[in-house]
Amino acid sequence: MVHNIKTAISLVIALFPALFFSQQMRKMTADEVAELAVQNHQQLKVSAQNIDIAKQNINIAKLQKLPTITASMSQFYLGDVLAIDKDFSNSTNIPMPHYGSSYAVQATQLIFKGGLVNKSIELAGLREQLTKLDFEKNKQDVKFLVISSYLDVYKILNQESVFQNNKKLAQERLKNIQKFYQQGMVTRNEVIRGELAIKNLDQGILTLTNNKKILNYNLSIALGLPVDTEIIPVEDLNNKESGIGMDYYLDLAHSSNPQIKSAQTNIDVADKNIEIIKTDKMPTVAGFGGYSLQRPITNRNPVLDMYAGGWQTGVSLSYTIDNLFKTKERVKLGQLQKIQAGDAMILVEDNINMAVNAAYVKYQESIQQAEILNDAKRLAEENYKITEAKYLNQLAVQAEMIDAQNQKLQSELDYANAEINVLYQYYNLLKSTGTL
Repeated sequence: MVHNIKTAISLVIALFPALFFSQQMRKMTADEVAELAVQNHQQLKVSAQNIDIAKQNINIAKLQKLPTITASMSQFYLGDVLAIDKDFSNSTNIPMPHYGSSYAVQATQLIFKGGLVNKSIELAGLREQLTKLDFEKNKQDVKFLVISSYLDVYKILNQESVFQNNKKLAQERLKNIQKFYQQGMVTRNEVIRGELAIKNLDQGILTLTNNKKILNYNLSIALGLPVDTEIIPVEDLNNKESGIGMDYYLDLAHSSNPQIKSAQTNIDVADKNIEIIKTDKMPTVAGFGGYSLQRPITNRNPVLDMYAGGWQTGVSLSYTIDNLFKTKERVKLGQLQKIQAGDAMILVEDNINMAVNAAYVKYQESIQQAEILNDAKRLAEENYKITEAKYLNQLAVQAEMIDAQNQKLQSELDYANAEINVLYQYYNLLKSTGTL
């Protein structure tokens, strides 16, 4: 009866493992990882808020087109007036109504200031473009960050596979050594060497397993997934676009990289800033209108305890004369800032050219390295088989066998890392162009 229950439980676990194990396994490509990061990464959520702030600044700049309306009210105590002769010889006390109040409404509308309002709105629009370009750059950084972690997971999985395969071979070899030992053909230390080799492999597997857990945890947070998610990379390891020349990637960078677009926009900002400074040379024309009500009426004698109301409307013209001298210096500053923005543009282009060149060369190098290490892996495997055959025929010692195994293990690890490095360098190349 107990045996039947255990069998049933084992069957249920086999059929429905998700009911008994909380960890979720999710197969993903690099593009899927990048897309999830764009949707859920906290850094991008913070950056996206800068765009909303910039848009609100545009709305605030547009408010300058609306009239300025002020309303005022005052209540006051009015004391008696003391009238004194001009030679201070006599004085007369004039009683006044003691309660006073005034009410006023005033509206002012800017009519002309050299296009200051429209230029301020345009400047706010340029700043919004800069925040969007910063967001695009942050997207590139976040995508590359998560893809790098994704490829590290891929690398660890490949390394685990290499370690597990070599552990199986080491276990089979240990069985042969134990037979030789039982037959008195080798000493005990040969068995110990075989056991130590397996322990070393177990230690490597343990380190890889824990590193994979850390990477999966960090990736899950970055992608907005449950923290117990185990991500299984399924990206194709074949070379991507290896035949396209560097000129293609340079042209792509100059047309798409958000850093170049930001540098160009900064030049536009400097131009717009000069235009705004030059508006100080223009007079200010404004329309105004208002109504006021005041009590008592004190501009006649006797004073009347009554309200006096009146309205006014008109156009005002003002000009700050000292701007004739000050504006010239501010324009000069704006021109210097524009020259600086132009030089910064050239610097950005140079840095991107160097980054694309370096990334392209490293991508081509990674492809060639993978081919070289694949040949080295085949040679190490051949050497291992030859040495194993000699060892089984007592023509080689255990030390030679362990050395051959270590060479085989290292060459397989190097090739596994090289395969992933090809992908890493490809995505680094795309990041350098701003099109990841």
